[in-house]
Amino acid sequence: MEKIDKKILIVEDDADFLSILQIKFTSEGFSVVTAENGEDGVSVAEKEKPDLILSDVLLPQMNGIEMAEKIKKSGNGALIVFLTNIKDTEHINSARKLGNLDYLIKSDIRISDIVDKVKAKLGLK
Repeated sequence: MEKIDKKILIVEDDADFLSILQIKFTSEGFSVVTAENGEDGVSVAEKEKPDLILSDVLLPQMNGIEMAEKIKKSGNGALIVFLTNIKDTEHINSARKLGNLDYLIKSDIRISDIVDKVKAKLGLK
């Protein structure tokens, strides 16, 4: 597999789903770093400077939207894709206020579709 010169931070508290995503993106050639809660997501983003953050919305310690706000305020220009099972318009609208991001519903999408969305967002497709 050809190496892609892009780093992705995956923030997901479901260990099995995190592992599946990490394996899939690594097999696609991405450099992958992970965090299991919002606070760790902020510190990993500051340290690793990912090109894109793929994050759950409902996370322990700090939700994904709060995490994204902190990361954006720190000047990190990473693209953000939220991945969640919440079909709640309030969450979707507050997430969209952050600007250039996407919002995917886990139950409506396959892993390969997530990879395609990330590649498109990063201009690789």
